[in-house]
Amino acid sequence: MIYLDNSATTFPKPACMWKAMEKCLREYCGNPGRSGHEMALKTGEGVYEARKTLAALLGAEEPGQILFTLNATEALNLGILGVLGPGDRVVTTAMEHNSVLRPLKMAEGWGVETDILKCGPDGTLPLDNLKKALQKKKTRLVVCTHASNVTGTIMPVAEAGALAREAGALFLVDGAQSAGSLEIHVRDMNMDLLALSGHKGLLGPQGTGLLYVRRGIPLRPLKYGGTGTNSRSRLQAGEFPEDYEAGTVNSPGVIGLGASVRWLLQTGVSRIRAHEMRLMARLDAGLRAIPGVSVYGPEDPARRAGALSFNIAGLDCEKAADILARQYGVALRAGFHCAGLAHKTIGTWETGALRAGIGPFTTEEDLRTLLDAVEELTRPIWAKKPG
Repeated sequence: MIYLDNSATTFPKPACMWKAMEKCLREYCGNPGRSGHEMALKTGEGVYEARKTLAALLGAEEPGQILFTLNATEALNLGILGVLGPGDRVVTTAMEHNSVLRPLKMAEGWGVETDILKCGPDGTLPLDNLKKALQKKKTRLVVCTHASNVTGTIMPVAEAGALAREAGALFLVDGAQSAGSLEIHVRDMNMDLLALSGHKGLLGPQGTGLLYVRRGIPLRPLKYGGTGTNSRSRLQAGEFPEDYEAGTVNSPGVIGLGASVRWLLQTGVSRIRAHEMRLMARLDAGLRAIPGVSVYGPEDPARRAGALSFNIAGLDCEKAADILARQYGVALRAGFHCAGLAHKTIGTWETGALRAGIGPFTTEEDLRTLLDAVEELTRPIWAKKPG
């Protein structure tokens, strides 16, 4: 199988990741922060090392600002619902994942006001739209994806964060599609909160994610329970990071994630970015050259992360994905990608689209196979047309 579904979850993973997880599970996996024996302490050290490695990757001030979650969805829920209250206003974009739009819809039931900004047909956010929205009314939170999971469009998050800060609003970024392939520095890019998936560009296992929280931001926990501290109290004090990770953390997964991020730092995010841009330029140009294929999002690979959506005229996207998988051995994702408003923005509200997601282990040969397959699928359609 040629795997081009890296926007959903990356595959393969670096060997260091599963080796670190196996070592943890086989040799010492105790409950971190709960017991004082050697196995628990060693597990706690592994979790802390992962926290420290992620803080280094993101330019965070200290490891305690990294809160581990099950995935980016949980991190976004924590970031959104942890800062909002009745009467607050949120500004977001039409290119967001449902992990942003659905928590905001739920918060509207508390009396939270949501302003969803229109984006261009290639998924781009005009900064003037954000500036006008922030001038219109006092805003508590701005939420913006760093890169669209549908088109790969890279948003101007540093500039958006500066506008949010100027307006006195907090700025939350969804980095699920960017971390690991785009450079991220939370302080330089004006991020107050950053939600990441562990199993996508960070190359970690499924069941891992995180939320970075800038120092000084009051945040309500999303879940309550055992934290390993202040056990005689029924109250959860909101101390970082323990009180935001109630229950037993996914220690093997977090330790595996730490190993993957160390691999990323050694390999170089800029090197991975150069590789993915080169492949994205090849894929974009190749698809646009095939009659009957519509490609969505920016043509310039510098403005796109590793996701690209397209459609084949006369062929339902889910049917096309099934044919590509069964007959050609190419794995893509088809449908609406948990981002309905993004599809409305790019004009695929009725049809959905095929999505190819490239990663650090994608090759030129992988893309050549996909392009040859798509060209073959379009021939019967265009052979019937006169001339």
